[in-house]
Parts: sequence; C-alpha cells; structure tokens
Amino acid sequence: MADLPTVPLPEGFLTAPLAHRALHDLAAGRPENSRAAIGAAVTAGYGIEIDVQLSRDGTAMIFHDYDLRRLTGEPGAVAQRSAAELSAIPLLGGREGIPTLAEGLACIAGRVPLLIEMKDQTGALAAGPDRLERAVAEALEGYEGPVAVMSFNPHAVAAFGALRPDLPRGLTTDAFDDEEWGLVPAATRARLRGIPDVAATGAGFISHDVRDLASPRVAALKSQGLHVLCWTVRSPAQEAEARRVADNITFEGYAPAAPGA
Repeated sequence: MADLPTVPLPEGFLTAPLAHRALHDLAAGRPENSRAAIGAAVTAGYGIEIDVQLSRDGTAMIFHDYDLRRLTGEPGAVAQRSAAELSAIPLLGGREGIPTLAEGLACIAGRVPLLIEMKDQTGALAAGPDRLERAVAEALEGYEGPVAVMSFNPHAVAAFGALRPDLPRGLTTDAFDDEEWGLVPAATRARLRGIPDVAATGAGFISHDVRDLASPRVAALKSQGLHVLCWTVRSPAQEAEARRVADNITFEGYAPAAPGA
C-alpha cells in the first residue's frame, strides 16, 4: 500500500459520543443498526456508529454480522441475499427490515456525525475485491454532513481512500487476541497489533478496543497527534476511565452526556 493523504476528522466526532450500532434498545423496539435506532440517536444529539455488509447484488447494507441468524432468525449469510430480500427480512425486536446505507444516510441527513465501519469481507483481514468499498463510496455520493469511514481491515481502508480521498478514514484496532480472532492468520494478527498502517491508509484516527487503551502503541500514536476513539463503553465509570486516553467514546447500554446537555 502506498501512503495516502490524511483528511482531518471533523470536530463533531470529538464532541458527540457515538452511539454503537446507533442508539439501540430492544426493550424500546430499536434493534441494533436499525432505522429506529438511528432516528433515536439523531433525536438525542449523539453521533452514530454503524456497520455495513455487502448484499449479493452489491448494495451496502447496515448490518453487523456476516450471518443473518443472530439478528433476524433467518439462516445464511448476508452476502447470499439481494438488497431487496434483505430489506424484507425483519430485524428481531423491531418492525422493520435491514436498511441500506442509503436509507440510513437519508435518516441522518447530515444532522449528526456518522462513523461507518466497513466489515471485513475476506475473513482474514486480507486484500480482496473492493466491492463493499465501492458500494459505500457510491452511497456517499452527494451526502452532506460529517462522515468518516473505518475498518479492521487496512486494505479496505486504503481501497476506500483511493476511491474517496476527500473523506476522513481511520482504522478500527484491537489487541487481536487468539480467542476472538482465531480465523485470522497468526502472522496477520501479530502485525496488526502494532497498528502499522496509519500512513499507508491515510488514517486520521484509530478506534481502539476500550479494554486495550493502555497499549503503549496507542499512547505513541496519540503523542504523534493521531485522534483516538474507542469502543465499546458500557457504563459511566468505564467512560471516565476511557477518557483519560481517548478523545471520544463509542457507547451502548447507558446515556452519556450529549453536546449541549
């Protein structure tokens, strides 16, 4: 990967806490990554973090898992269904189907910061076809509002940067331990622990696992001026600890103070 230019992260990403998979709450009928959860986050004044997967026919869908079962009860992979089929599958705990990224963007309409995580499509955090990156870039054509894109897969971030060098991008980062990342080759995990692809991807930020914020590499990157976000904060006490390192948080399960509150 050749080095890409860095695009500054808009200020809103450093002030508005980011609702993880939008402001989801099953008890209130708002499944994760749903239009209802997105609308609730906008109303509350939070930034929004969402995930995107690719449909069989090349549409970016707002959905976290590779497989449909946990969130819909349906068998099979997201990539095996068309966008129309996915949109017709109800999310468990809600009253709506899986939204396209375009539908999510229309819901937000630039009113709050949006952080889009492109889910790895290779299964190994490796280089692969750029179909998802192209689908995200296409959906963002003409979108007006603070938006940034990130991925655990640095190849995906670089591919998106080549398509949309004008948009902020970052790396989702982790300690990449064996238990959670066992399907990824050990050599790849060892390399990614060092977060070596900041310059190559033009990353203006990382979003790091809150459990690993004490990493010396995170401290070194922050000292170099890189913005540090983190995931996933689940209590006020954890937020207070995370903010000793992180510039902002991605949260779920409680209500942090929103800007102006």
